[in-house]
Amino acid sequence: MQENNTITFIFLAILLLLIVIICFLMYQLMQFKKAKDDAEKSFYALEMKVNDLQLETLESKLNPHLFKNILNSIQSHAYQTYFALDKLANVLDYILYESKKKFVTAREEIDFALNLIEINKIKISPLFELKIKTNVNKEDKLYEQPLLAPLISIDLIENAFKHADLQSADAFISVVFEFRDNAFFMTVSNKISNKKVLKKERSGFGHATLEHRLRIIYKNNFKLERFVENDVYIAHLKIDLLEYKTEMLAAGR
Repeated sequence: MQENNTITFIFLAILLLLIVIICFLMYQLMQFKKAKDDAEKSFYALEMKVNDLQLETLESKLNPHLFKNILNSIQSHAYQTYFALDKLANVLDYILYESKKKFVTAREEIDFALNLIEINKIKISPLFELKIKTNVNKEDKLYEQPLLAPLISIDLIENAFKHADLQSADAFISVVFEFRDNAFFMTVSNKISNKKVLKKERSGFGHATLEHRLRIIYKNNFKLERFVENDVYIAHLKIDLLEYKTEMLAAGR
């Protein structure tokens, strides 16, 4: 009888020890999970700060770069200065006020891009084919919502004017803006010039800036394609604003 009591006592002691160990392990696991969650939150907050700093750095470099190109275009064709300055005023207003915002509407960005194209037109021959098309569904609920990064259209437009032969009668530039299915589309194409483009110091900055900004802001909710077909350079940008907005709301931003 005493032996049975001893076995029972040992069994209960072992069971109690196991319960204590399990409770301790569960407590440690909970503490580890809490520490992991805190670390993830801290990392996310740090990532957001780094991204904001990167965007501020990129945009502070972008505006002077744009000004320089615009002023060079105006200076080279003084007889069209009055018209160009009128468009430049609109561009300056956009840069000084709207581009300071984190986001603008698709309508505002398209209007800015059209003004920028008008300024660049002073560089081309009267025979040059410049095709501009807008296909916008103004009833789209996201068209007037500020979800588009400002100045996102600069690089594609300036790249086309830089690499096309602007004085050739058989050359062309085509710019198409679309807004449909809660997404912003921009397609820019140009016939590649046979002339060698003078490589300047720090050239290609705009190309790197655009892709960097898109990755930081939209992550997987954009698609940027650049390719050549039959001496025609084509750049196509799509930004899925509905998916981006959904992710922003889910993240509580």
